[in-house]
Amino acid sequence: MNTLLIIVNIAIMFGLISVLYYMQKQHVSFSKRVFTGLGLGILLGIFLQIAYAADSVVVNTTTDWYNIVGRGYVSLLMMIVIPLVMVSIIQAIMNLEKTVELGKMSAWIIGILVATAMAAAIVGVGTASIFDLNADQIEAGQAESARGEALEETLGTVEDLTIPQQILSFIPSNPFEDMTGARSTSTIAVVIFSVIVGVAVLGVRRKQPEQAARFIDWMNAVYAIVMRIVTLILRLTPYGILGLMANTVASTNVGGIIELGKFVGASYVALLAMFIIHLVVVGLFGLNPFTFLRKVLPVLSFAFTSRSSAGTIPLNIQAQKNSLGVNEGIANMSASFGATIGQNGCAGIYPAMLAVMIAPSQGIDPLAPGFLIQLVLIIGISSFGVAGVGGGATFAALIVLSSMNLPVALAGLLISVEPLIDMGRTALNVNGAMLSGTLTSKIMKKLNLQTYNNPAAIEKDTAA
Repeated sequence: MNTLLIIVNIAIMFGLISVLYYMQKQHVSFSKRVFTGLGLGILLGIFLQIAYAADSVVVNTTTDWYNIVGRGYVSLLMMIVIPLVMVSIIQAIMNLEKTVELGKMSAWIIGILVATAMAAAIVGVGTASIFDLNADQIEAGQAESARGEALEETLGTVEDLTIPQQILSFIPSNPFEDMTGARSTSTIAVVIFSVIVGVAVLGVRRKQPEQAARFIDWMNAVYAIVMRIVTLILRLTPYGILGLMANTVASTNVGGIIELGKFVGASYVALLAMFIIHLVVVGLFGLNPFTFLRKVLPVLSFAFTSRSSAGTIPLNIQAQKNSLGVNEGIANMSASFGATIGQNGCAGIYPAMLAVMIAPSQGIDPLAPGFLIQLVLIIGISSFGVAGVGGGATFAALIVLSSMNLPVALAGLLISVEPLIDMGRTALNVNGAMLSGTLTSKIMKKLNLQTYNNPAAIEKDTAA
């Protein structure tokens, strides 16, 4: 009987994929197909929740099959991340007229990412205080207690890692190993290696123009091929979101959400507040915030469903270049840096909320100026190197809480609602990366305002 039900569920998925494929053949806009995939995925997930239990054999087996569509798409994106980052950054630097622009570009991107992460920490503190969140309000079950104990064991490896050691981990000692994504900081290491290659090409171009010309021609050809691969993969976005969203909704622990509803609600209030701050900053720089929001929504939809900042890099770069008019080099750097540095949701809001919740249990006033200043500064510094995959927030929380001499077990007590909150956090992380690219482009007078303000410039290269 179970087998028959699973086959029916798979057939439903094929039917919904057919709907999206028909929309594509009818040249329905890319953004509409993305949101249709999102809506259909939610409805399918709700159906599975109502028809079967979230932890039933039928749902577990069905979501395994659905993963071919959802997680398979994420895997394809992860496959292209490193080649895309490498060739895009090298090509962008080759086109720079002055190497001094590279330093300014990097400084502005990183500065905006870290500054917004620190602002996010303040938002997290404020929200936790307004909602009167406290660690004592959360009851620990067997699974949560086990997770808490595991995190305390992990803490031993994290707290021994000093800030200089964290910075040192960015430097690529073996770029070929980093190209395999072997480390949590592999993306940033590949960025650094690519920058070095690009700068070297500029030097060779001055002294040996013929040799440089050969390399540039070859790199341009590789760039064209990689970008074509990116375009082919991005066309699968509506299908990927359908599979991811169906699985997320179908396997969501509704009981856990109800039990920890106050924390979930407070988390999303904080995330929404930070999104609004992003839009206000866009407006302060003389850009229409509603235009920005409309153009980033398809990317945020994927980030929300996939829970992967790194996996969103290709979509992020394409949207910045083609929809927002961001300079190509800046788009590549901001998307790459934003996947590991200054993540507003994972490295900013989440650790700050946990710190405020735990502090009273240690006899500390979480609103004391000394505590707040220390917390915000530590979050700013530790926001470097948070892995851009699901679970990065837990790693960030370990660093911050241990630096503040606070127990880390609370993060384990939130295990049942982690995926739900992580969806919003990832979307905010990606929005922060796109914000840094847009603002840096505007500051350096490299933003194509015609593209930014053009309503039609929202689905180029991805709608075909």
